Amino acid sequence: MTLIQKSGRAVLRRARELFLERGEVPVAYMVNNLLARSWRRSANAGLTPEGRLPDVGRLEGHQLAQATERQHDLLTHARPVMEYLYSQTRNSESMVILSDDRGIILQTYGDADFLHRAERIALAPGFSWSERYRGTNGIGTVLEESVPLSVIGGEHFLERNGFLSCSAAPVKGPDGRLLGVLDISGDERHYHPHTFSLVRTAAQMMENRLFEASHGHHLRIHFHLLAEGIGTFDEGVAALSEEGTIIGANQAGFSLLRLAPADLGITPLSHVLQVRLEDLLDWCRRRSGEPCLVSRNDGSRLFVRIEAGQGKPTSAPVPPPERRKDALSALDTGDERLATAIDKARKLIGKPINLLLQGEAGVGKEYFARAFHSAGPRRAAPFVSINCAAVQPNLLEAELFGFAPTLCRDGMPGRLREAHGGTLFVDEIGDLPLPLQTRLLGVLLDKQLTPMGGEAEPVDFVLICATHCNLKAEIESSRFSVDLYYQINGITLLLPPLRQRQDFQALLARLLDELAPNRGISLEPAVAMAFASYPWPGNISQLANALRAACTLLDGNETRIGWQHLPDDLVEELRWQPSPAASAAGEATENLRELSQATISRAIALSHGNMTEAARRLGISRNTLYRRLRTIQAGDEAKTESTE
Repeated sequence: MTLIQKSGRAVLRRARELFLERGEVPVAYMVNNLLARSWRRSANAGLTPEGRLPDVGRLEGHQLAQATERQHDLLTHARPVMEYLYSQTRNSESMVILSDDRGIILQTYGDADFLHRAERIALAPGFSWSERYRGTNGIGTVLEESVPLSVIGGEHFLERNGFLSCSAAPVKGPDGRLLGVLDISGDERHYHPHTFSLVRTAAQMMENRLFEASHGHHLRIHFHLLAEGIGTFDEGVAALSEEGTIIGANQAGFSLLRLAPADLGITPLSHVLQVRLEDLLDWCRRRSGEPCLVSRNDGSRLFVRIEAGQGKPTSAPVPPPERRKDALSALDTGDERLATAIDKARKLIGKPINLLLQGEAGVGKEYFARAFHSAGPRRAAPFVSINCAAVQPNLLEAELFGFAPTLCRDGMPGRLREAHGGTLFVDEIGDLPLPLQTRLLGVLLDKQLTPMGGEAEPVDFVLICATHCNLKAEIESSRFSVDLYYQINGITLLLPPLRQRQDFQALLARLLDELAPNRGISLEPAVAMAFASYPWPGNISQLANALRAACTLLDGNETRIGWQHLPDDLVEELRWQPSPAASAAGEATENLRELSQATISRAIALSHGNMTEAARRLGISRNTLYRRLRTIQAGDEAKTESTE
């Protein structure tokens, strides 16, 4: 259930009474050990549930400024995430809080009415919420236990705080040191378990931002139990010295490598993973971007990817080395794998070597091919493209090779002759029928083309082919010519999918500038956060189409893209994607169906049962909301039947 039941409240109340009488909680009352420890610490600090609080006072003016300056880096990287959290919890009688490592509140975001209510119990900047002063509470108890937790209603030691629900998580630096606590506090009547997952995800994002700021210039390894987990919020990341010693990590990194903060600076990578740094670097050179399967010392395995740093940090920014300015350089917005592909492609310009581009649909293979053409000596000649999957097989021969004129009709040059002197881009080459594969191979070998019903003539073009399928598997299945494969595969470049790219924000900015030049278009924080965590199955094509539609729907004076500007189907997918941190936690609410149910329940509760208002809060239609409810109900019934 989302709220504490009456029976649960009664048990909790009786447990408190017995604790105050005996100093311990009887086992029968099922209060968890963490809560019992916190109550014990509160009592040992001299606090009583109804008694007066110690006169701690509030940091004023210069004192609060000093506390804020002390945590400058934390606040810098926390504020954008806190703004996003507030956008997600607005109008829900709650607030977002960041404290330092002493429990002093540094920053709050929240609804004005609730902030005023919170001020009356000193839940405001400048006040300390250490356990010794405030008893059991989200901020203070996280500082003591150093784990994420929720403190709901009567679980607070002080009765004056019993109206609160607090979901809090520690924020730790890349050295493992506790920097502060992120907390969402609200009215306990509106508490929902989804808030706990939300605050844990946000704390993890802050930690990853802090890691990148501290160690972005170092050699780094990214790792996860699953290959697909690399590049997600719950991946482990560790920074390495030039000698291969681990000098920093995010919290997932500490956990997956089974390290303690004291191990930093003295533990070589080879002491936690059965691999040498030299071997990892060699793997990276040979198979750029592909994760390597590595064993830990206990025999269990991790997928690992290594990345070079971005240069040494300096007090003043150093301009990057001057790079060649051409059409290919316009594609380079900071992703390491794509930059490697661009560098390799640039070395092929003007060389008689065919290029094969591989990658998922929508990653921009034709866009890359056009840039390659525009960067080369044939830029003034034609760039001709054909998609073998988009043309009916019985028409492909004429489209590609053309036919000579007859008495009945005019001739057709065909794409190969149209590309003479320039570049021919053959997309989805894997869909080319076998007989036409043989004809294309002949043209590539002889440098001559014979149109249907015509005579041979010389042709000269740069060939770029592309596919999303595994051509070697197609060869094994006798669906693709092995001779043609080795003819078109002078060099293969793998273009990374959007979900694995490191330059998402820069790419987003570039697309927005191309779609709406000089308008300064940006995304609202909630949309930006959802965009960053969405897997984009349609890759750049899907992202560009969504942004194109959104820019079209903006009014003349609008410069921020919100939910209302996005296509409805995309909004649904963005709203219903599960939290990355929730996926790592292994809790019941981390199942997509249950997260959806949690989000729906919260929206309906906040709307007091008004389904139209609930649908508006969720950003979906009322019919979609009813359909989701029916799906959830059907799933619950099926689950009940299976257990019976």
